Amino acid sequence: MVATPIGNLNDISARALEVLAKVDRVAAEDTRRTRQLLTHFGIRQTLHALHDHNEASQVASLLDHLRDGQTLALVSDAGTPLISDPGFRLVRGARLAGLGVSPVPGASSIMAALSAAGVPAERFVFEGFLSARATARQARLVQLKQEPRTLVFFESCHRIAGTVADLRAAFGDQREAVICRELTKVHEEFQLRTLHELQAWIDSHPERCRGEFVIVVCGAEANIPDVLDPEVQRVLSLLLAELPPARAATLAARITGCSRKALYATAIGR
Repeated sequence: MVATPIGNLNDISARALEVLAKVDRVAAEDTRRTRQLLTHFGIRQTLHALHDHNEASQVASLLDHLRDGQTLALVSDAGTPLISDPGFRLVRGARLAGLGVSPVPGASSIMAALSAAGVPAERFVFEGFLSARATARQARLVQLKQEPRTLVFFESCHRIAGTVADLRAAFGDQREAVICRELTKVHEEFQLRTLHELQAWIDSHPERCRGEFVIVVCGAEANIPDVLDPEVQRVLSLLLAELPPARAATLAARITGCSRKALYATAIGR
């Protein structure tokens, strides 16, 4: 199970290159894309296509090759195999057949986004791609509204604007989120804002919808305390003297670690 770069080719590991060069075969989601990667590093390999539409029919023959003593590397188009990508049936089949399966760790857009987003990452929920159907997507987001852990989503350029609008409708204007665009690539970009601000950011410049996206959304706030700590109140008061309530609450939360929801409720006098 070989992880490949999610954008910057320099992120591939020495171990990954060694494995890809030595195995007998490479199973790839898109053989054209994998061929380009291997060619870039001067590697020639026998490639087999393994994707959502043919995985069920290809597993048996690939397992036969493994039983015959051959070695196989599985790669996805980018990142770590099986994470919102095909390969589960092959790995499970190999396990049940008593064949060895080993990970060759590397790039992951989930980990890359969480590490640089600037939101709590101690506990998180990965939701992958939401439904392409608006009604199903909206229904799922309503189910996640009270989830206290940080939420991570993948999204395509075609649906990013609609998904941000649905996130705002489900979670409210003031929930903080991060749009992570084109991770590790030339035009890499992170936008940490409220959902209201993120929707305005996207709507104001349609070209911002280009590329590949990871969306990181802060989890639901815990219970709101009736009385804030005096020092927290002092910080909030200073910020309110210069900023509107929503912005002051956001900055005070970052400074003090206190609940933004509690700070905002205090700022507007509940």
